[in-house]
Amino acid sequence: MTSHDILVQQIINGLSLGAMYSLLALGFTMVYGIIELINFAHFNIFMVGSFIAAIALHTVGVSGQGRVLYGLPLIGALVFAFAAAMLFCGVLGVVIERVGLRPMRHVRGTAAMITTIGVSYILFNVVLLRTGASTLNYPNPVPVMGWPIGGATLRLREVLLWSVALVLMAALQIFVRRTKIGKAMRATAQDSEAARMMGIDVDRVVMLTFFIGSALAGAAGLIFGLYYNFTSFLVGYTAGLRAFTAAVFGGIGNIVGAMVGGLVIGLIESVGGQLLQVRWTDVIIFSILIIVLVFRPTGLLGVSTPTKS
Repeated sequence: MTSHDILVQQIINGLSLGAMYSLLALGFTMVYGIIELINFAHFNIFMVGSFIAAIALHTVGVSGQGRVLYGLPLIGALVFAFAAAMLFCGVLGVVIERVGLRPMRHVRGTAAMITTIGVSYILFNVVLLRTGASTLNYPNPVPVMGWPIGGATLRLREVLLWSVALVLMAALQIFVRRTKIGKAMRATAQDSEAARMMGIDVDRVVMLTFFIGSALAGAAGLIFGLYYNFTSFLVGYTAGLRAFTAAVFGGIGNIVGAMVGGLVIGLIESVGGQLLQVRWTDVIIFSILIIVLVFRPTGLLGVSTPTKS
């Protein structure tokens, strides 16, 4: 392969990673936009989603490359796995909000954020105790096929992952912009007390935000497993930090910014790792986080807003 072909291949890989980071970053940015909380439990909700999706694929008989049993075709198996991971993670997010965070919503300081760190460690250790420390090989129903682009290859796997991510991100944008509940979410993000006085059920809006953000983390978990063909109790930490960087880079609290930030971080990881060697990837990504926080704390598309009381 020529250097041009290698660059094209890395861009394809970077877009796949970016799709995963965008879905994961959306959970950070939605929760922060509503209640100004960095939900560190989101790291390991993503990790749990990757395991739930693997269990769902095994349930329908997917045990290896391209094998789908029980009469389900490829699309059916993937839809079932996405639905299972998103529903489980969505409910998990609601439970975390209802049990661990709602009682602390009016407590000043960092108590709520520290609680999310504790919840994250609980999820981390529960999965470790249940599955062990070894990695889990991921079942993959996607046939090995692709289309040449010069010396690079665009595989069916990438096309499917891009399609799912685009559909989910477009659906979220339409939901937030066009529906009554989406308008209530935007009103709550702007001023929760005013929204409450206008008759909006703020508790319901916050709960729905946690459900949607966590469900998208579940979808990102399946994308991770299909892309890398493994999962582990450790994957939430590295992917979560990069997704958090994407949310900050795009403008935390801004949905479009999270999408853009995820794609940029994915491309930096893939292309930068190729050009400057993989061991420099984290240096580049987290240097970007520091630079953005120092020189433009609101991110690329974020705007300064008064702190909510």
